[in-house]
Amino acid sequence: MAERFKLLVLNAVSANGLKRLPADRYTTGKDIGAPDAILLRSADLHAVEIAPSVRAIGRAGAGTNNIPVAAMSARGVPVFNAPGANANAVKELVLAGMLLAARNIAPALRFVAALDASAPDMDKTVEGGKKAFAGYELAGQTLGVIGLGKIGCLVADAAIKLGMNVLGYDPEITVDAAWSLPAQVKKAASVAEVLRHAQFTTLHVPLVAATRDLVDAGKLSLARPGGVLLNFSREGVVNEAAVLAALDAGQLGCYVCDFPSAALNTHPRVVALPHLGASTREAEENCAVMVVDQLRDYLEHGNIANAVNFPNVTMARESAHRVAIANANVPNMLGQISTAMAGAGLNIHNMVNKSRGDMAYTLVDVDSPVAAGALAAIAAIEGVLSVRYLPHAG
Repeated sequence: MAERFKLLVLNAVSANGLKRLPADRYTTGKDIGAPDAILLRSADLHAVEIAPSVRAIGRAGAGTNNIPVAAMSARGVPVFNAPGANANAVKELVLAGMLLAARNIAPALRFVAALDASAPDMDKTVEGGKKAFAGYELAGQTLGVIGLGKIGCLVADAAIKLGMNVLGYDPEITVDAAWSLPAQVKKAASVAEVLRHAQFTTLHVPLVAATRDLVDAGKLSLARPGGVLLNFSREGVVNEAAVLAALDAGQLGCYVCDFPSAALNTHPRVVALPHLGASTREAEENCAVMVVDQLRDYLEHGNIANAVNFPNVTMARESAHRVAIANANVPNMLGQISTAMAGAGLNIHNMVNKSRGDMAYTLVDVDSPVAAGALAAIAAIEGVLSVRYLPHAG
């Protein structure tokens, strides 16, 4: 009989994503004990104890700052996300942010909201006041894109179609992203170069140690005077105090972000939105479908795609008997695994092993059932973090 899996769902996740889990094999809910996997959006797992039964965690979105990734890596637990699934939603909001800034829409809305509708001369007040909100058009302006992943590439492409010039910077651009990048994008050598030449600069990088305060006072001092900074990435990639100082000094014209704070909300040249980047029906469904499919493929077959802490490893089934092993990336691990299997009388039919930094992952198809003793022998190898036996009936 096929193994049943229990999935703890901590946030409201698109029903169309959850429908992809067959009811005869999966139990889902918010009060699941000893779950095999956790599916979430914004719930903070740093504040809770993650059950030892958990074999995988899926984040229906891109960022995983709410998940203790390092601790899960030490347990051999992959953390999946859905990169690119919300890219179009974020792209459209970036475009909206540029228009908000260029046409002074936020202060214009505040002006209109403050009008006395009963005043007989309201029309004259409108005509007299509108000149304070005159803006400029996007066509012909330069947009700087820092971070050229899926979102950055879509933003660059959309800006080019609007008649903008685009300057891009990403020291770690992937091959796939490079192929997706429009040829018209000019390459910059640094963040400072982008800020120096762009009227608009938009950030699309993850929040890691290397990107915290990526835009700070030093870089902002080099920025084009009156430029617009857009942050729909993560709050911490911008130094908030430095942005406020640059706004007050006139070095920065406007800051558009998805991260309200007490300090930002009182500034007249800040447009802060309430975390709307991925808040569309389409994005939420795309993220849920993508991460649910990844969780299911991992739980049933051991395949890994889009885990932030594991290499991508996929192997077509050539046997009903599969073993999945997560281990530290150290020498002679494959030799020890092969020796343990040979000692248990198991013939290896097919094997794939890949590494990512300190983490390695191995899938092995063997020709016969795997006894508990063989799994225990593999688990006892120094550096092995987790071992799973994945028999398959079909």
